[in-house]
Formats: sequence, structure tokens, C-alpha cells
Amino acid sequence: MPNINDIQNEIIEDFSLFDDWMEKYEYIIDMGKSLPLIDEKYKTDDYIIKGCQSKVWLKAEKEGDRVNFYADSDAVITKGIISMLIKVLSGQRPEEIANADLYFIEKIGLKEHLSPTRSNGLVSMIKQMKYYGLGMESKIVN
Repeated sequence: MPNINDIQNEIIEDFSLFDDWMEKYEYIIDMGKSLPLIDEKYKTDDYIIKGCQSKVWLKAEKEGDRVNFYADSDAVITKGIISMLIKVLSGQRPEEIANADLYFIEKIGLKEHLSPTRSNGLVSMIKQMKYYGLGMESKIVN
């Protein structure tokens, strides 16, 4: 299993292939299309990420010593953003998720190319995923 930084570096490399932000947005949207979708039964208020302008549902499941994330969004860019976060954090150990330094966001220039509300949503998504990591770090699942 590649570690968080390996995956981030891969994303940074992928983004370096594009010259402008229209191409990068298209790539983000394409990533959203390959998102492992959340089961419809989890599309409830309990799984909505607070602080996002669009609706984003996020479910975390601990499988062995790893956490897997499933999500969906009603907005294509947001769906792409959450899919990138899932690509980086899903399948990792809870403590690695909780302590992850998600430097790829800065390196690909994502934050400055998002509207303030989307940027706040991005922060909320990261917080929620790290929160799940922290919560699952203390649980022992057989």
C-alpha cells in the first residue's frame, strides 16, 4: 500500500502535466467520476459534512487496521475534490490520517483556485476525515 506522501506526490506529478486551470478542473471532475460512491442509505444528514456549500456525504469504515472512505457530492468539482482526498487518505491507518500533512493541496495550487466557500468546504472535508481518523485510532476492531 503506497503511503500518504507517495500518493500526494503522484497527484502533484499528474497536475504538473496540465498547463492551465481549465485542464486541471477537468481532471478534478474526471477524478470525481471514479469516486467509490457512498451507499444511498448514507446520504442522510448524519453523514453530511458541515461547512460545505454543496452537499457532501462522507462515510468512514474501519477494516482491520485501515480506514476506508466513501463519499458523494451533488457538485462535480466538489466530488472531484473529495475524491482526491479519498485517494490520499483511504486505506491508510487512523493515526496516519489524523496526522497527515496534506501538502499536495498547496503544491497543485488548488486553494487559490477555489472560491472562498469551496475553500472553506475543502477545510471542512479535511477536518472531518482527520476527525474520523482520530476517532478510529482509539477503537480496536477485530
